[in-house]
Amino acid sequence: MIEESFEAKGKRKRLIEELRGKGISDERVLEAIGRVPRHIFMDDAFLRHAYQDKAFPISAGQTISQPYTVAVQTMLLNVGKRDKVLEIGTGSGYQAAILAELGVKVYTIERQRELYRKAQVMLNSLGYRIQFFLGDGYEGQPQYGPYDGIIITAATADVPDKLLRQLRIGGRLVAPRGERDSQVMTLYVRRGEDDWDTSTHGNFVFVPMLKGIAGGNDKE
Repeated sequence: MIEESFEAKGKRKRLIEELRGKGISDERVLEAIGRVPRHIFMDDAFLRHAYQDKAFPISAGQTISQPYTVAVQTMLLNVGKRDKVLEIGTGSGYQAAILAELGVKVYTIERQRELYRKAQVMLNSLGYRIQFFLGDGYEGQPQYGPYDGIIITAATADVPDKLLRQLRIGGRLVAPRGERDSQVMTLYVRRGEDDWDTSTHGNFVFVPMLKGIAGGNDKE
């Protein structure tokens, strides 16, 4: 694991108190955020802002999500240890790290080759055992399903049916639904073969979910 300064640990404690004040009540999620060094997932230009509750740019025109957003999505998933979770959009790898801290078996897909490679190096260096895929998130990873949870970390007008059907009965999918400038966080709970309950949980802003693999069609 990576050595950390007392300053970074102190800033993370203050972030956790801020999230608690904003209504994040799941102590397991807060503890997981408290264990993950967010600053190492960020570009050098933003390091001193790493523990502000804000989103920041990363490589390939993407962003590392606001900690509050990560906490909301994770809390809505309501995962347990050894649950299988599919993440659509690895990005920096920060969300995957939070899930791994909760004892989840994480399967994560990234379409941007640069982010796919960087996240592997980063998460492996932290000791997390995560399954990485370079691929199209719209397709999911059905061969490893069904999943207890699916988390989509990009905006989608409609959740692909292929992903909803990769949930086990009782499984939960969390996705920001809507257009580019504003989305509604939506929770789907699969109740039967063709039956899903839905609920909404506030407005957020994400980069759009895109099809295909950026920079090529080959898989690694």
